[in-house]
Amino acid sequence: MAFDRDKSAGYMTNWAARLFARAIDRRLKPLGLSSAHMPVMFALGEGREMSQKALAEAASIEQPTMAATLSRMERDGLVKRRPDPRDRRAALFSLTPQAADKAAAVRAAAFDVNGRALAGLEPQERAIFLAMLARVVVALGEEDQPG
Repeated sequence: MAFDRDKSAGYMTNWAARLFARAIDRRLKPLGLSSAHMPVMFALGEGREMSQKALAEAASIEQPTMAATLSRMERDGLVKRRPDPRDRRAALFSLTPQAADKAAAVRAAAFDVNGRALAGLEPQERAIFLAMLARVVVALGEEDQPG
């Protein structure tokens, strides 16, 4: 039996995700940003502070990947860290004013790409598609839970 990638939920979802990332990257590159910055920018938006661990959990990204992302963002002046007053071993991260100024453009890029991706669907189809995708995320997320 031959593998038909066009009928594989995993393959098609991965392909769509790569296309989403490329489209967003094209819009964010002039700002010195990429789709890799988006989970951090969204999580720290509106003046929030979070630890690296909390950011990794919120973005569903492995700790080493989040550490590398935060290091690059700190180097580029997008995030700042300060000691966590409740845990001397940890740090809290927040967006710099420079990154906060770019947050609206990041949201606009996400809105634009999502709109373009769903443009071929009727409003009711969009709602159904997103609801079904959320169920897939929940089903696969249960696999990642301990126990």
